[in-house]
Amino acid sequence: MDNKILRKLFLGFIQIHILHHAKEEPIYGTWMLEELREHGYEMSSGTLYPILHSMEKDELLTKSESNVNGKIRKYYRTTDKGELVLAEAQSKAYELFKEIKD
Repeated sequence: MDNKILRKLFLGFIQIHILHHAKEEPIYGTWMLEELREHGYEMSSGTLYPILHSMEKDELLTKSESNVNGKIRKYYRTTDKGELVLAEAQSKAYELFKEIKD
């Protein structure tokens, strides 16, 4: 299978996953990488961070910084716009999965 095609397809799933978790509580990159790996998405921080930055630029996420053990950790939360996008994505995903499950 062509990894480029799968990567492009899964990008939307990854963004939905990020929005979901960032709505529940603030997330940070390393934690999100581990969470995505638990669901079978193998990616590096060099792939994840541009996605987070793009989602922040699109006003889907907001970023705050905190000093954790002497290092600055960037936390991301879903914005109101991100929550609306997530709700729409959940609805569309539900309809799609109902259709293709069999």
